[in-house]
Amino acid sequence: MKMKLLLMLLILLQLICVQVFSDTLVSSLVSVPVSSPQPIITPLSTSTPSFSPSGIHVMEEEHHKRYHKKLVIALAVVSSALAALILSLLGLWIYHHIHNKYSSKSNRKKSVQSPDAEKGVAAAQSLSKFGSVKMVGMKGSVPIIDYKQIAKTTNNFQESNILGEGGFGCVYKACLDDDLDVAVKKLECETQNAEREFENEVDLLSKIQHPNIISLLGCSINGHTKFIIYELMQNGSLEAQLHGPSHGSALTWHMRMKIALDTARGLEYLHEHCYPPVIHRDMKSSNILLDANFNAKLSDFGLAIIDGSQSKKNIKLSGTLGYVAPEYLLDGKLTDKSDVYAFGVVLLELLLGRKPVEKVAPTQCQSIVTWAMPLLTDRSKLSNIVDPVIKNTMDPKHLYQVAAVAVLCVQPEPSYRPLITDVLHSLIPLVPIELGGTLRVSQVTQHVSSADPPV
Repeated sequence: MKMKLLLMLLILLQLICVQVFSDTLVSSLVSVPVSSPQPIITPLSTSTPSFSPSGIHVMEEEHHKRYHKKLVIALAVVSSALAALILSLLGLWIYHHIHNKYSSKSNRKKSVQSPDAEKGVAAAQSLSKFGSVKMVGMKGSVPIIDYKQIAKTTNNFQESNILGEGGFGCVYKACLDDDLDVAVKKLECETQNAEREFENEVDLLSKIQHPNIISLLGCSINGHTKFIIYELMQNGSLEAQLHGPSHGSALTWHMRMKIALDTARGLEYLHEHCYPPVIHRDMKSSNILLDANFNAKLSDFGLAIIDGSQSKKNIKLSGTLGYVAPEYLLDGKLTDKSDVYAFGVVLLELLLGRKPVEKVAPTQCQSIVTWAMPLLTDRSKLSNIVDPVIKNTMDPKHLYQVAAVAVLCVQPEPSYRPLITDVLHSLIPLVPIELGGTLRVSQVTQHVSSADPPV
C-alpha cells in the first residue's frame, strides 16, 4: 500500500514539474520580441543620426541571445529539480523497502524466540492469579519463585512426590496453590555442566512457545541447587507409559500415532520455525511428556543447541544410548537429521513396544534399530513384531506406511533421512480428525474388522 502511494506521488510530482516546465517555456517564448520588417528611414538632413538595417539586426540578435540564455538556464533549473525529485523519491522508496523487509524479519525473530518478556510475562501473570505464589524476582523473563515455598509444597522433596529422575536430579510434583499443580525439576548444579544445562534450558524455554513443547512457569535458586518449574503433565512420560507397569495398555494405535504426530510437530517447530533453528539433541521417549488428554510435549532442553556452525564447535558428545545418530556418535557431526534419527527410534518404540536398547546376554546389548531393520521391510514378518497390545487393530496399509517412515528416519546416512516436515505430513493422514489428523475413523473400521485374527 505504501509503495502504491509513493508511486502515485511520484507521478503527480512529475506532472507538476512538466507543467512548470511547459509554463516556463511558454513564458520565455512569449517574452522574446518578434522581429518585423523595419522601414528604411531617409535622412532629412546630414546632422540627424542615421540607423542602418545592419545595426537593427545586431540589436535583435543580441536580444535573442539574451532570451535564449534565460531559456537555457530555466530549462536547466527545471530539469535539475525534476531529476533531484525523482532520485529523492527513488531513494525514499528503497529505504522503505529495505526497512520493511528488515522489520518483517525482526518481527519473525521476535515471534519465534522473543528475548524479552512475552512468555515470561505470561507465566508471571498466570502465577500472580494465585495468592499463595510468592515470587521474589525475575531471571531474564522468567519469574523466580521463593525457595521456601518450593520446599514446602513438595513436602521437603519427599520420595512420594517424585515423578521421574534425570541425569542431575529428580522431578517432583508440587502444588503452588489449590488450583495450580506443577512439576519441579531439582538440579544439583555443583559442576559446570549442570549449571550450563540449567541456564540453557531456562534461556531456551523462556523464548520458545508451542503447544507441543513444555511450558516453563518459573525457576528457583538455593545455593548450588536450582529448580525449574513446569506445567504438570498428568500422564507422565511416554517411556513410563510404554515400558512401565502398564506396558502401553493405555495407548491404542490411534493414540500412538497422535503422540508421534505431536512429537513431530514439536520438532518441526524447533527445526523450521525457530530462528535460528534449534537442535534438541536429547530426543527420547522419557523426554516426551503426556498431559491428561495424552497430548505430547517435548521437554528437557538442557542439551539443546542453536543450529549454527559457531555454536556447534567443540561441543561435548551428549545423548542417550540407543537414540544417538551414528554420524554424531562416531564423527561428532550434529545436524537436525540427528533429531530425526532419534525420532525414528521413538517411532519404533511406539510400533514395537520394545526399549531402544535391550540386553540379549549378560554382557551384550542390542539396539532396536539393529534388531528391527531386517524385519521392518518384510511385510510377511512385520505383523509378528508389532506390539501385542495394538496387533491387528490398524489398517495394514497404515502399519506398512509407519514402518517405512521409521526405516527412513533411522538410515545410517543422514542425507537419506527425511526432513521432520516430510515425516509430519506423512503422519497426518494416519491420525483421526478428532485427534488432530485428517483420518476419518469410519474408513478404518472396515479394514480392521476384515483383518486376520491374531496369530
